[in-house]
Amino acid sequence: MLVSERIGQFFVESDGGRDRLEYTEYGSGDDWVVLLHGLLMPRRMQQPLARAMAAQGLHVVTLDLLGHGRSDQPADPLVYSMTSFGEQVVALLDHLGAEQAVIGGTSLGANVSLEVAVIAPERVKGLLVEMPVLNNALVAGILAFVPIMLAARYVPVTANTLQRLARSVPRGIVPFWAGICLDTVDHRADSIASVLHGVIFGRLAPSRSQRRRIQAPVFLVGHPIDPIHPFVDADMLAEELPNVRFERATSILEWRFRPERLTAAAADFAIGCWHEHPATTKVAKPTKATAKARTRKP
Repeated sequence: MLVSERIGQFFVESDGGRDRLEYTEYGSGDDWVVLLHGLLMPRRMQQPLARAMAAQGLHVVTLDLLGHGRSDQPADPLVYSMTSFGEQVVALLDHLGAEQAVIGGTSLGANVSLEVAVIAPERVKGLLVEMPVLNNALVAGILAFVPIMLAARYVPVTANTLQRLARSVPRGIVPFWAGICLDTVDHRADSIASVLHGVIFGRLAPSRSQRRRIQAPVFLVGHPIDPIHPFVDADMLAEELPNVRFERATSILEWRFRPERLTAAAADFAIGCWHEHPATTKVAKPTKATAKARTRKP
């Protein structure tokens, strides 16, 4: 099913001034869903899921948070934090005239979704949380991203060279996810250093006590063999939330390259948030090899 796609923009005020954010709308109607990307990745990474959900009648919006994709990328670490990212999502809802939305995302986007549920719970119809980054990911995250931040800050030629190389490759000639990887390194060195500085040295996620107070229904996806997004963090979050549906993916690659099961489950969950209690939503039963799913009611 073909759905309409429209690109839009709006502006937010920050300590650095007035910044432009860009988004894409898929479909139409009042059943809003906002999808957020991973760290340094563009909103285009959520395009397959957005199209699939819009084909089910949902009005889906993908957003480039500040410092990402086609949004402004100021070289000031003070403008980057989970709270400011969450406020940008609320500003998007205001701009769209959406009173509520199902908010979701991957990795960074998952944490920002939790942040929105804490700072503006009245705007959240439900949450789609894939690969949350919580306490158990700290060491691996520091080992992975601090060297990138230091290289971008003190040896900027590394990141700037990667950016020039990435921009020289036409996206139309490479597979979709190869293009996403190219878009991820398409950042100036000062922007990469600032984003990573703000995220690494700021609040990573809402506190445990704040997470336990989230009342919105949550569709939570975790997967094994990923030190930056350890399954134990997803499992811990599932225990904390009062209304959660937990899906175990086979790996980080399942939703990228074999998305049918998780996409169908996520779309049914989002539809259920708008039209029925999501805990009663039916999805295909996962095989023993893929996952286990559990749903708890408050």
